[in-house]
Amino acid sequence: MLEIKNLHVEVEGKKILNGLNLTLKKGEVAAIMGPNGSGKSTLSYVIAGKEDYEITEGDILLNGESILEMEPNERAAAGLFLCFQYPLEIPGVATMTFLKAAMNAQRKARGEAELTPGEFMKAVRAAAEKLGINPDFLKRPLNVGFSGGEKKRMEILQMTLLNPAFAILDETDSGLDIDALRIVSEGVNAMRSADRGMLVITHYQRLLDHIVPDVVHVMAKGRIVKSGGPEIALELEKNGYADYIEAA
Repeated sequence: MLEIKNLHVEVEGKKILNGLNLTLKKGEVAAIMGPNGSGKSTLSYVIAGKEDYEITEGDILLNGESILEMEPNERAAAGLFLCFQYPLEIPGVATMTFLKAAMNAQRKARGEAELTPGEFMKAVRAAAEKLGINPDFLKRPLNVGFSGGEKKRMEILQMTLLNPAFAILDETDSGLDIDALRIVSEGVNAMRSADRGMLVITHYQRLLDHIVPDVVHVMAKGRIVKSGGPEIALELEKNGYADYIEAA
């Protein structure tokens, strides 16, 4: 589904990704773990199409087609979704207006009819209820005044409504208390599907206790240095990254 080939990326002349190779399969939940500065968030931004990241070599393929020349909105319409580590507040933009615009923009790009107001409201209310989102939050500007946990729930709400083919969760557990972590994880697990791939980026085993991955990749010095089962995450929790940094 998503294939990354020999990816080299620089930011302001500093090399961040160093020949990264990674294959993420359809229906698979993969986790990437690694120390600070290993390039995990850079990888997520490059896949999503964020500016200011210079790809000097390599390719990213979604379902066999390169996405490097696609704009972020085109990648989203093709089925990619990124949950940010630190979701932005957007004053002046109502949450419901944002959600409706995003959903209908993607439907239009795919040649589908826009949702009727009734269809849209029904979908949002059902998804918000499952995620324990206070209906009053939907009446506010997007993420304005929300806690970290509330912002993450809104991210999962967006993912649920947009129904992506491939989702990337960049340190979704950051800033979550135990209850919020459980609710957000339940929302992610509800999206697991044989037709959807997911990449979970995290530092900690605690997220993977709730979202159990099919495979774990260890990242160091801008590349994948080891891949295996969920037991790798337990090993990292116990022994840290020192051996992997040295190997890289």
